[in-house]
Amino acid sequence: MVARIVFLDPLSPQRMEALNGLLPPGFSIFTTTARDEATQAAAIAEADYAISGDVPVTGAMMRGAKQLRGVHKWGVGIDNFDLGTARELGIRIMRTTGSNAVPVAETALAMMMATARGILPGHKGLERGEWLKGAVGQHCFMLSGKTVGIVGLGYIGKSLARLLRGFSCRVLYSKPNRLNPAEEAELGVEHVPFETLLAESDVISLHCALTPQTRGLFAAPQFRAMKKTAVLVNVARGGVVVESDLVEALRAGEIQAACVDVFETEPVPADHPLLHMENVIVTPHIGAAARDNFAATVTRMYRNIASVEHGEPVAPLDLVV
Repeated sequence: MVARIVFLDPLSPQRMEALNGLLPPGFSIFTTTARDEATQAAAIAEADYAISGDVPVTGAMMRGAKQLRGVHKWGVGIDNFDLGTARELGIRIMRTTGSNAVPVAETALAMMMATARGILPGHKGLERGEWLKGAVGQHCFMLSGKTVGIVGLGYIGKSLARLLRGFSCRVLYSKPNRLNPAEEAELGVEHVPFETLLAESDVISLHCALTPQTRGLFAAPQFRAMKKTAVLVNVARGGVVVESDLVEALRAGEIQAACVDVFETEPVPADHPLLHMENVIVTPHIGAAARDNFAATVTRMYRNIASVEHGEPVAPLDLVV
């Protein structure tokens, strides 16, 4: 009997063809046509397994999927999966821990560099026929030698720390469980209280999971505590930042700029203020995207699902529930 895997994020025929090419024997795949709740519920109800990139997997969806045996995150963050219901129903929740660390870290670094060197305003000016050498140049700075604060030092944060060594940056980090001294030395990072990180960092890059403790972690008081020349980079989760407070901080000049790949609501509404500010770089949650990482990640997802299907243990690193 063939087990059915649904991709909850609507995918193009070309992407489905690539996914089919990596599919192991004994499975078939299909995708949804829309992100609305009714379409998602109907699709998962027909599946043995589900894979989600951005689509929330709710308790109601799981309860309506009578043959569902596992849900796999395409990526790492499972903050929008109902883990309690999964445990209750015996549904396996899996992810590819660490698989996107390098591309997300590179995205954060690229955003820092684009902001420091005025790439986006310079480009936009030329598109409008404006030569803004002086206007843009007065706000440019060097990333080399600056203090970069990393909030959350898991796989992605560590990858970023390694990249920043080439820029001779002082790298601060804040997380509940401090690394051991040997790993701090290897990464070239310094553990500091959160308040110190806010006050001393020229750039702050967010790499923490979205939890009840980190939701709204960056709000008006935190922006006021940062340098007025500071740049905030968010490639973690939109909910870590109070977006309305970020908009006000940018308008008031409390921080210099922000780079945002993730939003509280995705897809982000077209009229969102962050999409229309000169001192903000925005991207559509593409931090983990990398065509040369596609096959390895998909193969790993399929392998985890096949383990559940065949009654074999899932790699402990990838098993959530």
